[in-house]
Amino acid sequence: MRVTLLGTGDTTGTPTVGCDCETCAEARRLGVERTRFSVHVENERTGESLLVDFSPDFRHQFLTREVPLPDAGIVTHIHFDHLDGLGNAYRLFDDLPVYAADETDPLTDESVAETVSRKYDYLDRVSVHSRSPLEPFAVCGLEVTLVPVDHPPLRCYGLAIEDPETGAKLSLSGDTSYGVPAESRAVLDDPDLLLADGIVPASLSEHHPRGGKHLDDDGVPRTFGQKHMTREGALALAADLSASRTRIVHTAHFYPAEEAFEEPLAVDGEVYEL
Repeated sequence: MRVTLLGTGDTTGTPTVGCDCETCAEARRLGVERTRFSVHVENERTGESLLVDFSPDFRHQFLTREVPLPDAGIVTHIHFDHLDGLGNAYRLFDDLPVYAADETDPLTDESVAETVSRKYDYLDRVSVHSRSPLEPFAVCGLEVTLVPVDHPPLRCYGLAIEDPETGAKLSLSGDTSYGVPAESRAVLDDPDLLLADGIVPASLSEHHPRGGKHLDDDGVPRTFGQKHMTREGALALAADLSASRTRIVHTAHFYPAEEAFEEPLAVDGEVYEL
């Protein structure tokens, strides 16, 4: 299983358009980017590939990274930075199955699958397939399980992706606070690679109107506000799940420049063989 991190940034990416902060300036100096979130998973045994989330930076990502167009896709939730790149499917695919959760979200009165289907009903070559969380399904020769995470007010899902022949396992936390339910943690447990949402360092929680929550024994917030993990929260989740390797993704340009490109924060283009 080859995993390519196409997009490792938050909703504005790094560098952020029109921003001259030290972190964005350092990204330009280093020649690195964190575009909006997307992960490419290639099954080298079957020659098929799966795309997790459709970044608005889809075109740029596929023009700059040596990965094939996907044979299927998964949408974790309906925020634009994870979904709106699906419009790029126009004229690129003869057939593209897209998988998403079937649970109705009380906020939208639709499941993620229903929202994707409605929003992109004009893409007749895209077919949307509903799947129930916590129930594994096969796609691209891999076993995939959607798991509920905690990203209020919307329903959002993480993923476990396993190769049934080699046993290789990728887990994604999804956009989430540290409050990932126990049944989801059980599915995500013991990955070879964990991609964990860690939007900012915990030290910045004091600047959020809601502060932070899920404090550790030293009072350090594992959640920034209520929607995303801090760096410290992501690392705590990695320890909880006994992850062999962890990359922190969905990071914002609010990281101080001296911390923004240090381990284990990911940047676009990283490739992992599992």
